[in-house]
Formats: sequence, C-alpha cells, structure tokens
Amino acid sequence: MTQDTSYYVYALKDPRTSPAVPIYIGKGTGVRSHDHDARPDGTLKGQRIREIQEAGHQVLIARLVEGLTEAQALRIEAELIAAFGTVASGGLLMNTVMPAGLGAKARLQLVVPSGVKEKAQVGLGLVKDAVLELAQANPAGITNSETASLLGLRSD
Repeated sequence: MTQDTSYYVYALKDPRTSPAVPIYIGKGTGVRSHDHDARPDGTLKGQRIREIQEAGHQVLIARLVEGLTEAQALRIEAELIAAFGTVASGGLLMNTVMPAGLGAKARLQLVVPSGVKEKAQVGLGLVKDAVLELAQANPAGITNSETASLLGLRSD
C-alpha cells in the first residue's frame, strides 16, 4: 500500500511589501491554498486578505514544499508557524496556532518536547474544521454527543 503524498505546505503573502511578507502558513491538497483568497473568512487572516484585495492587489500564494504525507505536512506547517510566530504572540502570521514557549508550565519537572504544542494546535484546528463541516452538512442540527461519536472523539 502506497502512502498518500498529495499534501503540500503553502504560504499566503502580502504583496504590498517588498519582499512579500508571509501572513499565513497552511497545509493542504488540491486547490486548498487558493480557498482563502477566493472566500476570505471572518478571521484576522480573512480581514487582511480583504484589505489586500481592496487595495487592488492579490494575495501571493507560494507552495513551499510538495509531495508530502499529511503527517509530514502537519509537522512542517507547525514548525514554520513556530518559526514565524503568530500576530497574537508578536510574530507575523495570522494563524490561530500559538507557538511553543508562550504558556507557563504547570510543573517545572514536566518536559514539553519541541513542536508538541504546535502539533496539538494544528490538530485542534483540524477538529474544528471537521466539526464545522459536519454541522453544515446537518442543517437540522446535531448534538455534541453525536458529533463526538461520529468523529471518533471519545476517549477511554
């Protein structure tokens, strides 16, 4: 069985600066990298995209790495977000993922390996996207319990 290597990591860049500054790092397949520009959402990223468009420019979309498995793409995405930082942490990116090192450790003896916070935040973003898709596909409504069960989010 061959692995799916259709994933890539991309950057959205603001063309109003020279060099163009990255404003978002993501992973995807197919035309995912173009979805943000075509349908800006209500996030800070969406607001910045609309500002760029209203100024008469187009967001630059750069595929940084291609031919990846999903796990590889998630890792590279998390590492790049951590490297550039998010606006919320004083960095450049409009991503909602928080880079490592911003939260205090609950106990000093706990070891937090590099990149695990980013991976967790990327995972939470994927869960959020899945829940929203499920909710949209069920306009009559769906309970939290049904959502957790259908998405396999129950834990022992």
